[in-house]
Amino acid sequence: MMSKKSPQLRFEGFTDDWEVRKLSSISERVTRKNKNNESTLPLTISAQDGLIDQNDFFNKQVASRDVTGYFLVKNGEFAYNKSYSNGYPWGAIKRLDKYDMGVLSTLYIVFRPTEINSQFLVSYYDTTRWYREVSKNAAEGARNHGLLNIAPTDFFNTLLVVPKIVDEQEKIGSFFKQMDNTIALHQRKLDLLKEQKKGYLQKMFPKNGEKVPELRFAGFADDWEERKLSGIIEKLSGGASIKPTDYLEDGIRTIPKGAVNATGIADLSGSKYISEDFFEKNITSHAHTSNLVTSLRDLVPSAPNMGRIVRIEGDDEQFLMPQGVYKLELFEGMDEDFLISFSNSDKYRKIISAEKNGSTQVHIRNGEFLNIDINLPSEHEQKKIGSFFKQLDNTIALHQRKLDLLKEQKKGFLQKMFV
Repeated sequence: MMSKKSPQLRFEGFTDDWEVRKLSSISERVTRKNKNNESTLPLTISAQDGLIDQNDFFNKQVASRDVTGYFLVKNGEFAYNKSYSNGYPWGAIKRLDKYDMGVLSTLYIVFRPTEINSQFLVSYYDTTRWYREVSKNAAEGARNHGLLNIAPTDFFNTLLVVPKIVDEQEKIGSFFKQMDNTIALHQRKLDLLKEQKKGYLQKMFPKNGEKVPELRFAGFADDWEERKLSGIIEKLSGGASIKPTDYLEDGIRTIPKGAVNATGIADLSGSKYISEDFFEKNITSHAHTSNLVTSLRDLVPSAPNMGRIVRIEGDDEQFLMPQGVYKLELFEGMDEDFLISFSNSDKYRKIISAEKNGSTQVHIRNGEFLNIDINLPSEHEQKKIGSFFKQLDNTIALHQRKLDLLKEQKKGFLQKMFV
């Protein structure tokens, strides 16, 4: 039977049980103060963004650049941010890696490892075990609000289960560092692709007052024609009114407002279910795989996705749209992928922002939506542009899947390689 102090998955050659250690026995607290207002030091910590450049932090979040009395943090030292809430608790502890020294508010707990491999400790703080242990000592009120507000003494009493042998610590730390580097590389590739798409969206659709885009495929020179969406969309079908009691554990899927996004593909992960009888009674609100849909309502005042157009992809399936979600059927000669791409362009997003009504649950009326002006090229140029962005979206989706898979793999290894 496997010992409770031995992980499920280990590197070859290691068989000793891991040992329980207090954080205070393998690290020491750092309370080094900044006495000279060294505001030129390049780093501090933001509650939402982890370790970031000091100038960015001060420009965005605080009024004063006076950092007298702040902690001075050296490279390789750790900081615990008990106010961190972005994906909390993962990310609440960071190690200073990029700079030799930085400044940090004394609200944080700073420490350096003494009898533990530093890279192993970085990985340890990605596990759920440390969260469970530190939660035991956190203030109840803060814990209930998703924060781990804890006194330094209690924090350093947190129990860790670690390998006795330093070589095993080093192997585990090195393994996860390599995995983190791979994840970071894929994240940079994905971010670059998204930035490239953003640039193409700005240049491949005409700006306000212009009849041609800045960037075009070879062979096209004619002005784009101004049309209204009502001259492009032959039919706009709205969703049904669904009460909370109408939803079931299983049945026919609905299309949530959250399905509408910037990828061009409907995200159905938030789908709920209704009965077949309810589905049949609301025939005008049916949608099907390959249909185009949009949402003209949003609970977020900035309405980041309202009016974007996505296609339902996947196996052949029938769906029911709730209120706020609409199915679009286009006139012949209109390229669907072009319209999907246009709905993500800067010009269109500004129009949506200007047309939205309300302050909490914002919306656009059907007539206002259909009255939106759009610049339209020839059908051949539409197909070129639509195909270009569809291929780009597919590439982005592929990289996103790879990134998600890597993160899931890391999660699995964290579960199996720590006690």
